[in-house]
Amino acid sequence: MALAVCRAVKVLCVAPDDEGLGALRRATTAAEWELTPGATNETDALGLIDAERPHAMVVFGSYETLVSLVRGRFPAMRIVTDRDAPGTSAVASSPDEVREILRSLARPGGPIVEGSGAQPPQGSQP
Repeated sequence: MALAVCRAVKVLCVAPDDEGLGALRRATTAAEWELTPGATNETDALGLIDAERPHAMVVFGSYETLVSLVRGRFPAMRIVTDRDAPGTSAVASSPDEVREILRSLARPGGPIVEGSGAQPPQGSQP
């Protein structure tokens, strides 16, 4: 008999600088999810996705390439951005809208089950 391990939804925030990242993280904080460490560049964001396996990503700034890469690797990830870009799940016109957008993108059916976050592509090594 296998038992599923429940855990909190993880959210990664990405912004162009430390000040913007701090503001975005404060605006995104909610009891319903856990914030991973944030990133201020594409390389760090991709590293955090591999390490933290977030279920959602909030991106403010010119990160269209990052959004596209993440959507290609993790089609089920919820992605909120501040601009319309290919791969975006929803657009927030300000950080104040992020919490409600993330809530609206929540999937029905209960808690997140271990293994349902960002997963490596088929055939890749852990």
